[in-house]
Amino acid sequence: MKILENIITNDELKKIAQETFGDLVKAVVDVDRELVAIDAELHSDLEALFLENGSRQNSLWGINFYPELEGEDFIEFDSMINLRPSQRNMTRGVDSEDIQIKILDVINKWVKR
Repeated sequence: MKILENIITNDELKKIAQETFGDLVKAVVDVDRELVAIDAELHSDLEALFLENGSRQNSLWGINFYPELEGEDFIEFDSMINLRPSQRNMTRGVDSEDIQIKILDVINKWVKR
């Protein structure tokens, strides 16, 4: 479990996926600090790591990487930590298109495909 300090490649994500869930890597994105945390069994573990390191709860969004897939299928906006009525996000997905765009911008900064 770590907050990325360097760009990660898709090949590195594939190795992490094989060691954990087989086809996916869980991640949490801090859209305000433009950081990504990866490699945990639960999104909530990554969320806790961020909170311990100064992030704000409402800036954290859970996603999944599918490194064997391409295009829109590479990222899945799905996590229990995303369910937050206080921010008008009523699903496990990311309901706001603006937040989805922010997440994708952060991912493009940290993940080399």
